[in-house]
Amino acid sequence: MTGPHQDQPLVTAGTPVDDAAAALVLVHGRGATAQSIVTTMGRLQRDGLAVLAPQAARNTWYPQSFLAPVEQNEPGRSSGLQAVGEAVATATDAGVPTEQVVVLGFSQGACLGSEFVARNPTRYGGAVALSGGLIGETVDPEYYTGDLDGTPYFVGCSDVDPHIPVERVDLTADVFERLGADVEKRIYEGMGHGVNEDELGYVDGMVDALL
Repeated sequence: MTGPHQDQPLVTAGTPVDDAAAALVLVHGRGATAQSIVTTMGRLQRDGLAVLAPQAARNTWYPQSFLAPVEQNEPGRSSGLQAVGEAVATATDAGVPTEQVVVLGFSQGACLGSEFVARNPTRYGGAVALSGGLIGETVDPEYYTGDLDGTPYFVGCSDVDPHIPVERVDLTADVFERLGADVEKRIYEGMGHGVNEDELGYVDGMVDALL
């Protein structure tokens, strides 16, 4: 499909993908940019790591809450999933295997990245959801099939996040466990909607494991 996000740039940083041993796909949140998440996650850059960040049209992947009925977030949701897939394909087409690709998103980007990985299960280098979860008014675990083959999956969120109910984080972690991911879920008391040092430290270790 050619959706609203398909004519947007792919921001790159770190090692050129043709020379990289691993790749980090970064998916920004609502109102942010590809460049802003590349900058925010700059501590994760390493020699040998290509950083790839798709950009959403008007800086928003889909218009409503991720908890809204799916049809209310189209075509942005489907176009966003395709944009994440295209970023992953940029890495694999350059010779980086999927087991060396990490998909990381924050907020709206965490929802989109998790949804992409759960819908396209294989062995990834890792998947990270910082304040996010699977998309939809309801989530049917039986809908997601396949095998993530031990893919490390980290999900971190506040217990009082105004946008992300902890129940959806729990359900998302359960779906990833059913798909065969190695799940690490951390719920932080009173954090609000953001990213903390504990989360970044854990993801640092995930990236180190690839290189």
